[in-house]
Amino acid sequence: MRPASGQTHWVIMPEINTEIMNISLREFARSVGAGANKQILLMWDGAGWHKSQGLEVPEGIHLLEMPAYTPELQPAERLWPLLNEGVANEQIDDLDSLEQKLVRRCKEMIVQPKVVNGLTDFHWWPNC
Repeated sequence: MRPASGQTHWVIMPEINTEIMNISLREFARSVGAGANKQILLMWDGAGWHKSQGLEVPEGIHLLEMPAYTPELQPAERLWPLLNEGVANEQIDDLDSLEQKLVRRCKEMIVQPKVVNGLTDFHWWPNC
């Protein structure tokens, strides 16, 4: 996630579901200062947990679903190869080890904002 300050934040969870999406939305809203006086339009894909009846959208966050089958419109999709570099060609014995390696890789990436922004700052993306 990239709040308006330009600083990148990562939410690493062992699984994804509606409850975890709610946690992520709350953290995102907090990190960007969304609320009655600051409105944020969040574009995302049509994942099941994005459409759940149990989804809790914080005040100041407005959701807009992106068209189906358009990964080229999602800046986060361009980060997968960079993230995968941390685990490519390695033997990983279990999910805990994989999670540790991915967390380590995210921590490496978070201190490289020019690299991350170079992949995710599309010319048409709003710069808040």
